Amino acid sequence: MIKLIHLTFILTSVVSFSARFALSFFKPEILQNKFIKIAPHVIDTVLLMSGVALVLQGSWLEGEFGWIVSKLTLLVGYIIFGVIAMRTKTTGKRWIGFLAAMLCYVGIFIIAITKNGFF
Repeated sequence: MIKLIHLTFILTSVVSFSARFALSFFKPEILQNKFIKIAPHVIDTVLLMSGVALVLQGSWLEGEFGWIVSKLTLLVGYIIFGVIAMRTKTTGKRWIGFLAAMLCYVGIFIIAITKNGFF
């Protein structure tokens, strides 16, 4: 059940981020809606909590856990680049931030599948 929640919120998080990024270009006034401002934080909190629960439930910290450190490092990158994508005023920097955030997301996905932190 926790894995299903985690997978659902992974998809919800990336769709939400992409949609907010698109809205920032085409309908920026919608981003001022209170729900739109709060929802990503709730989504990402549930995603992080379910990820921690999966790590603890799966006893993945007992063996080789370099892949978890790699995922956490990429998660920090995803957050930093996401902030750049959403808050920078320059269009070029925003696109670079968005693409870098998506590359971090893909890296997290690959690590999650392979359990290998170094690809």
